[in-house]
Amino acid sequence: MVTLGCARNEVDSEELAGRLEAGGFQLVDDPSDAETVVVNTCGFVEAAKKDSVDTLLAAADLKGSGTTQAVVAVGCLAERYGNELAASLPEADAVLGFDDYPDIADRLRGILAGEAHQAHTPQDRRKLLPISPAARNAESAGVVVPGHTIAAPDLPAGLAPQAGPRAVRRRLDGGPMAPLKLASGCDRRCSFCAIPSFRGSFVSRRPSDVLGEARWLAEQGVKELFLVSENSTSYGKDLGDLQLLETLLPELAAVDGVERVRVSYLQPAETRPGLIRAITGTDKVADYFDLSFQHAAGGLLRRMRRFGDPDSFLSLLDDIRRQAPLAGVRSNVIVGFPGETEDDLETLCDFLVAGRLDVVGVFGYSDEDGTEAASYDGKLDVEEIRARTEHVTSLVEELTAQRAEDRIGEQVSVLVERVDGKDAEGRAEHQGPEVDGVTTLLDAGDARDLRPGDLVAAVVVDSEGVDLVAEVAR
Repeated sequence: MVTLGCARNEVDSEELAGRLEAGGFQLVDDPSDAETVVVNTCGFVEAAKKDSVDTLLAAADLKGSGTTQAVVAVGCLAERYGNELAASLPEADAVLGFDDYPDIADRLRGILAGEAHQAHTPQDRRKLLPISPAARNAESAGVVVPGHTIAAPDLPAGLAPQAGPRAVRRRLDGGPMAPLKLASGCDRRCSFCAIPSFRGSFVSRRPSDVLGEARWLAEQGVKELFLVSENSTSYGKDLGDLQLLETLLPELAAVDGVERVRVSYLQPAETRPGLIRAITGTDKVADYFDLSFQHAAGGLLRRMRRFGDPDSFLSLLDDIRRQAPLAGVRSNVIVGFPGETEDDLETLCDFLVAGRLDVVGVFGYSDEDGTEAASYDGKLDVEEIRARTEHVTSLVEELTAQRAEDRIGEQVSVLVERVDGKDAEGRAEHQGPEVDGVTTLLDAGDARDLRPGDLVAAVVVDSEGVDLVAEVAR
C-alpha cells in the first residue's frame, strides 16, 4: 500500500489493508517484494494529481523485474476520473473506485488472474444521498463511504475491536499518533473545490463507531487521536445534534490509554463558542485550531462562496486565545484566485500579520475540473500567481518563524515520536502531524528512558523556522 495525500487517505488505506489481510493477502514493506502495488492516490490539486500519476508510473516500472505483477490505482484520483484515468494511464492494471472497496480482495485476486477490470464512469457522489442531512443513511442506501464501514463478525482477531463497532482497519504505521475519521464528504459549495463531487455529501460516523475504533487504536498503542474529516465543525448535523462533537470530545479523551485528542479541519464560519469551550476546556484535548480561512478579503471570499473578513476572523482568534492563550492555530490560504486585486492581497497579508498563526499553507490558485471558479473571468496570469504566491510564502515563513520564536520560554507537552541517542523528537500540543513542525528534546538524558508515545514536559529554548528546540523539564 502506497498512500498519498491527507490523513483521511491514511485511514482509507488502513481500511483497505485490513480488508486485504482479512481476504488472505499479506502486506509487505518493500514494493519490489509485492505481487500487487496498490497506490491510494490524491486528486486534490494539480500538483497532487501529478504526484499520484508519477507514483503509479514508478510502481509500473517494477513490473517485469521480478515479483510485481500488477499496479492498481485507488483513492480520490481514481474515483474522480475513473475510466478516463484508466484510458490515459495504461501502465496501471486497474483503476478502482470507492464502490470497489468492500470487495477489494476479490478485485485484486481477479486482476492477478488476468481478468480485465472495467473502470467506473465517474459520477457526482453528492447525488447518491438525499439533500436533507437528516434523511441521509449511507448504509441503508448502499452507498460506500470509505473509512465508515463496519466489519463482518468473522474478522480475524487483531484486525478490529473485540467488542462494539468493529472498523475494518489494519495499522500501517506503528507510531503513537493515528488519524480517526469523524465524517466524510462536504455540503459546502466553495467555488474552487471539487472534493464534494467525488467524496460525496457530508456523512457523520455514529459516536459509538468513533469510540469503538478509538478504543481499538488505544489497544494498539496509539496515544494521540487525530480527528479528521472534510469539515469537523459539521459533525452531528445529519444525526440531529450539531453539538455532538462537544459531547464526544470528553468521551474520546477518557478512553483508557489515550493521552491527547486533536481536532482538525474546522470551518471558521461554523466554529461555535461551545466548540471552542469544549476544545480548550477538556483535559487531554489539544488547544489546537485548524481553521480553513482560505483568504481574508471579504469580497473575494464571497466569490469563493465562503464567509468572513479580517474583523470576524480576528474576533474568532481573540475568542480562542482568551480561553487558551498558548493555543496553536494553523490555516491554508489561496493566492491568485480569479479577480484577486492588489488590495485583496494586501488585506490578506495584513490579516496574516495580525493573526499570529503558527503555520500557514500557501497555495497558488489553479483551475480544477468541474468547479465554478474554473468558469470565472478575471483570471490572473500564471506568472503573476507565482509571484504573489512567492510573496505570501516569504511573508508567512517570516511570521511563523517569529511565532515559534515567541514560544521560547514556554513549557510544552511533547509527544515523543522518535528517539535518537540522547535526543528525542516529537510534537508539542500546538503542532499537528506532518505539516506543523516538530519539537526536538535536547539532552533528554538516557534515551533508553524515553519511548515513542511518552508525553514529556519540556521548556522551549530555541526555534528554527516553525520547529522548536526544548529541554526536558527537571
